[in-house]
Amino acid sequence: MKQFMDKDFLLTTDSAKALFHNYAEKMPVLDYHCHINPREIAEDRKFENITQVWLGGDHYKWRQMRSNGVDEKYITGDATDREKFQKWAETLEKLIGNPLYHWSHLELQRYFGYTGHLCGDTAEEVWNLCNEQLQNKWSVRSLIKASNVTLICTTDDPIDSLEWHKKIAEDDTFDVQVLPAWRPDKVTNIEKPDYASYIGKLSEVSGVEIKDFASLKEAIKNRMAFFAENGCSVSDHGLDFVLYHPASEETIDSIIAKRLSGQDITKEEMMQYKTEFMLFLAREYHRINWAMQIHYGCKRDNNAFMFSKLGPDTGFDCIGDAASAAQTADFLNALSATNEIPRTILYSLNPNDDAAIGTIIGCFQGTEAAGKIQQGSAWWFNDNKTGMINQMTSLANLGCLGNFIGMLTDSRSFLSYTRHEYFRRIMCELIGGWVDNGEYPDDQKALKTIVEGICYNNAVEYFGFDL
Repeated sequence: MKQFMDKDFLLTTDSAKALFHNYAEKMPVLDYHCHINPREIAEDRKFENITQVWLGGDHYKWRQMRSNGVDEKYITGDATDREKFQKWAETLEKLIGNPLYHWSHLELQRYFGYTGHLCGDTAEEVWNLCNEQLQNKWSVRSLIKASNVTLICTTDDPIDSLEWHKKIAEDDTFDVQVLPAWRPDKVTNIEKPDYASYIGKLSEVSGVEIKDFASLKEAIKNRMAFFAENGCSVSDHGLDFVLYHPASEETIDSIIAKRLSGQDITKEEMMQYKTEFMLFLAREYHRINWAMQIHYGCKRDNNAFMFSKLGPDTGFDCIGDAASAAQTADFLNALSATNEIPRTILYSLNPNDDAAIGTIIGCFQGTEAAGKIQQGSAWWFNDNKTGMINQMTSLANLGCLGNFIGMLTDSRSFLSYTRHEYFRRIMCELIGGWVDNGEYPDDQKALKTIVEGICYNNAVEYFGFDL
């Protein structure tokens, strides 16, 4: 029997162990997509206790606590932090096979030196150990530095002032780059009730009165220029699915006018607007050399009763099945007609889309970057051992795994950098298995390039970061 999560955790062959310990384990971390708050980095926040780090805003954990029958009082309610931690510990011991079990224990091992296992009986011991170190040893910046992180891309709205990014950039005492990433979902989601009020704010910040599509595009260009001045070169989009319902400029003008006057629009009008807006953005990204990330395949805000109480991003989303491979291909094909496809990363929450994405990206590659069109890493509900293996295997079957840009945290927690280690162990086990099975030669020079590339180097080259 192997020891619980020892140095060879998830590594079962000699080749896998060698690939991880000789190459992957030593590579830095480039976290090109996450949801952490740049203000907390600028102010070098210190946490009072482990609950603040682990359970504040972490809907992954909230979902499992609900699955364990925990009262909402101990999840998002007014219970004490110690009580919430106890309920999480009691839930965790039941999560056999769940990545949260591994993530939590990797974090306890790497940051707090705890090699036992967290459960209801050990909760007090772990609570005291973590809190003592959080108060006397760890801060946001020291956690980032200890994780060997070189660059972080946050997720930022077009109307954001980016004041905290500016303060970090001006601070010579912290050498990790923290760059904004452009996330214009509130402009894209024309059907949302707050669209008109948001457009008013965008008008004010951009200095452009938005009354039609032309003025909206002008305002967006102004804000993109501001983001670029502050180091942004990456965009991100959260879509239900990639649309292709083209329409004329005049049609889009009328759709915008209806929404700004408070009128409802049809589903077809919504899809036409989103198509043309995304095509405009993609062409702009190509023009100014930004990468475009598209996350899709999620059905959001289920459970009307709980959503009405807690709002979005609280653990009531699921995999959706509305994505059309044909529309995704048509969207990229429309951009290819004028050679205006930016570097693009496609993530689907639905694992059934893996093969479709693998075939679509092969249609639109270019010389601007190796793997110009990428399948993104296993995302959200797929961010587990099986999901990662399936995503990388599908990509290897249909594309060029050696050019894969690898892992990201997609997290709000400063302890989540261990997810890169988790991914690297799984990746080395997969590749090592192919070597041991005679499916790839034991060519250490080539394997080193592949493993270090997927861990870090490919992303540096793909995004063109100055590191």
